[in-house]
Amino acid sequence: MNYYYLKNILGVIIFLLFAVTPVQAADDAYKETKEYLSLRDSMHRAFNDADSTRFFRSVKALQNYLLQQEDLHAYYTQRCNEIVFQLNRERIFEAYKLATQLSKELTERKLDKEMYMAINMMGHIYRYCGNKESAKRCFWEVIHRMEKEGYTESMPPIYMNLVNIYMEEDPPQALQLIDKAAEIAGKTSPERVFDIETRRSLAYYVMGDIPRFLQGYKAYKEGEAKGMSSVHGHTMEIYYLASQGRTDEAVSMAAQSAENPFETQADILSKAGRWEEAYKSLQKGAAESDSINSVILSYSMQDIQNELSLYDMKREASRRWFYALAAIVCLLLLLVGALFYIVYSRRRHLREMKKAYKKVLASDQMKTSFIQNVSHEVRTPLNIISGFAQVIAKPDLEIPSEERHRIAENIVRNTRLITVMVDEVLDMSNVDAIETDHQPQLPANKALQKIVRDFRRELSLDESQLSFETTLNDDFCVSIHDHLLARIVYPLLDNAAKNRGDGPVRVKVSQDDNRLLVTVEDNGPGVPASEAEHIFERFVKLDTFKQGLGLGLTFSREMTRRLGGDVWLDTTYAGPGACFKLRV
Repeated sequence: MNYYYLKNILGVIIFLLFAVTPVQAADDAYKETKEYLSLRDSMHRAFNDADSTRFFRSVKALQNYLLQQEDLHAYYTQRCNEIVFQLNRERIFEAYKLATQLSKELTERKLDKEMYMAINMMGHIYRYCGNKESAKRCFWEVIHRMEKEGYTESMPPIYMNLVNIYMEEDPPQALQLIDKAAEIAGKTSPERVFDIETRRSLAYYVMGDIPRFLQGYKAYKEGEAKGMSSVHGHTMEIYYLASQGRTDEAVSMAAQSAENPFETQADILSKAGRWEEAYKSLQKGAAESDSINSVILSYSMQDIQNELSLYDMKREASRRWFYALAAIVCLLLLLVGALFYIVYSRRRHLREMKKAYKKVLASDQMKTSFIQNVSHEVRTPLNIISGFAQVIAKPDLEIPSEERHRIAENIVRNTRLITVMVDEVLDMSNVDAIETDHQPQLPANKALQKIVRDFRRELSLDESQLSFETTLNDDFCVSIHDHLLARIVYPLLDNAAKNRGDGPVRVKVSQDDNRLLVTVEDNGPGVPASEAEHIFERFVKLDTFKQGLGLGLTFSREMTRRLGGDVWLDTTYAGPGACFKLRV
């Protein structure tokens, strides 16, 4: 998660309050009344003071007033401001809940023209959490809806949100987005053009195009002399000092006024060739970011625990769900702590400063990917379990036995999903510690039949959906523990079951040069030959909408290779679907 994005959140409220013309035919005369101005100013002051008690009281009063005026656009704008306030307080879970409620309410009321508000809020939440891909999808969807509904004047700020994301990974694309924002602002809101062009100049510096940056700086100073201003003014001055070789002055100014002081200092120092100082600055920024991440994670976990406690008060029987979720939260905290320890251990062993600087960036990227995967994959089953627990907890709700059975099955299924994900992470973190010597002789047919039978039972599959064929003699044995063989084969079965489509999963067992060969085939979309090795890397999922952390195939291959065997994708398989083979 990018901690420094928090400092830019305050600007969102300005966009929400003034950027869009109401789509309803509401009478705006009330906006000149003393009552409205008093309510609005009271909310603004509480927001700026970060006073939660005053803010929620004043924003609710303002929302009630707007509903009385039948101005739904202004009302939902204030709902968005609640989400922004929670983000500023680092209450990600509360912000996410409010955004979800907003989206649900807009859908139920069929207010499609206002739906861009909920999508925009989800984009900011995703970006706050470091999930850039989801943030980009949300912001592009907002632009699409604004174009459809004619909100052209309000599109430049959304384009600039995308610029801030693309600048790190695709600067040319970011420049094209700046061009688009400037073009629209020039036609609809000229007052925004100066700030957009200032951002363009900063992009030139980041890309190393100093001559064009200096041209932009000159234009910025000319505009400043005319009374114009930009939120990027301080950064322009910092980069200008750096471009003139006044590195120490730029670094000092960045420490005092830059939005991202450590990242800005590291960028300036690295361009000056002072790698050791750049590395130390990046270390400080990473340490501060890790500290803030821990606080935010603590807040989110505490919010979850508070909700579970509320359910426990309503119905005594829901206590067992609270204990289960609390245990999962503790496991997640342990996993995050283990990840921080791994990252810290890697950094201790860096030798060359320039190489160390690059490795820190790569390590941070892996950490972010892991947290995103865990956060995204665990949240859905947790929400399902929590939701069903809340339903069961209602004392006055009569539930038919069939529906109660369906709820129980959903809870068990989602509990299994969380258990599988936790097991995958624990397996990967302990893969080197698993004992592989002195393996017993195991009858292959009997062991594999039990594995397939247990897997059928867990996923409620029959033999037509998961078949088993063998050409082995019953006395054929393989040197491996039965539980270790299950841990290797399960990810292959799970992967096939997720991607089988409407067809069956086929398990075929045979002998290959006196070794056990297990073939798992499915009828799904298949895997391109170009991805045959990529899919075995950690956290890799070709379909991001499929459940899982992307660790199962990685564990199967690494464990099998430690035993002297291998797992691979058969690229010669004619299909349809994919074929994985295990030899041990």
